[in-house]
Amino acid sequence: MKFEANEHPHRRLNSLTGEHVLVSPHRAKRPWQGQVEKLPIEERPTYDPHCYLCPGNTRTSGITNPPYEHTYVFTNDFPALLPDTPLAEEYEAGLFKLASIRGTCRVICFSARHDLSLPEMSETDIHRVVDVWSEETAELGGKYRWVQVFENKGSVMGSSMPHPHGQIWALDALPNEPAKEDVQQYKYWQEKRRPLLLDYADREVEKQERIVVENDHWLAVVPFWAVWPFEVLLMPRYHVPRLPDLMDDGRTALAEILKRLLIKYDNLFEISFPYSMGWHGAPFNQQSSLEDSHWSYWQLHAHFYPPLLRSATVKKFMVGFEMLAEAQRDLTAEQGAALLRDLPEIHYKHRG
Repeated sequence: MKFEANEHPHRRLNSLTGEHVLVSPHRAKRPWQGQVEKLPIEERPTYDPHCYLCPGNTRTSGITNPPYEHTYVFTNDFPALLPDTPLAEEYEAGLFKLASIRGTCRVICFSARHDLSLPEMSETDIHRVVDVWSEETAELGGKYRWVQVFENKGSVMGSSMPHPHGQIWALDALPNEPAKEDVQQYKYWQEKRRPLLLDYADREVEKQERIVVENDHWLAVVPFWAVWPFEVLLMPRYHVPRLPDLMDDGRTALAEILKRLLIKYDNLFEISFPYSMGWHGAPFNQQSSLEDSHWSYWQLHAHFYPPLLRSATVKKFMVGFEMLAEAQRDLTAEQGAALLRDLPEIHYKHRG
């Protein structure tokens, strides 16, 4: 019997983290009798007087939002990090180690309209969001080591507010996931003297197996090592360490490819597609591991982690083996990419 990646179980190495994922494509044929999610409410008003994020509304903190027209940023009323946390001596007592952490959490309203999400916004308005991501990252990077820009879209991802928004958390430590990527990218640079993700992007362009959308500046692929069924890795096609390093043409191209990618997501099951996404770029507030301190080994990129598996109502769960051993997926990265790539780039709400 000849091995077929789309038929037989195998493990794939995530070159960006050094971890493995178990791929079991034969399991995609099994019947589903598990939990079925409720479909999200599709119709929303352009303005909701009860929404804490709409322009002019008062939040639970008692602060009233200004009558903003495009993007709006404010400090989270219930932040996970505080800028004035008392300093604590690091615990060095054997297995009990603890250190205080300082940081801040901000909320970004993408649009004044309550009924929109990023794929339904104009490229001009998405460009404004990209500019805010970049400006906030630059400002917070002047004080904190790590700045995490992210969006949790949809109630299935834990978002309690349907108004289009994302978040930025900044802290004076390097979190687990980017720390893994820092190590792997530096190791690759030491061996090849090339950024890992630039070489990876070149190989994906050569193979043409996992590309979802692309333009002259950006490449979106279902990565070879994807864990989630329709996971996407979005990266520049040239060296960019951080969001603030993007020139205007790169930001314009990013707005364009974001809209195309997210329309495909929505079109897959014809719903407002849920996901968690976030940007990873070079850390701040420290010297680079390299002598030139220009972060030559770090490449900006965004991760998109959607939870849906077979339909709008069937979710991929990370339980059992995934929690106790290693990540596992049924659909191969190549199959997921083909499904997304073949979708139209006109939003399903606007067809016909």
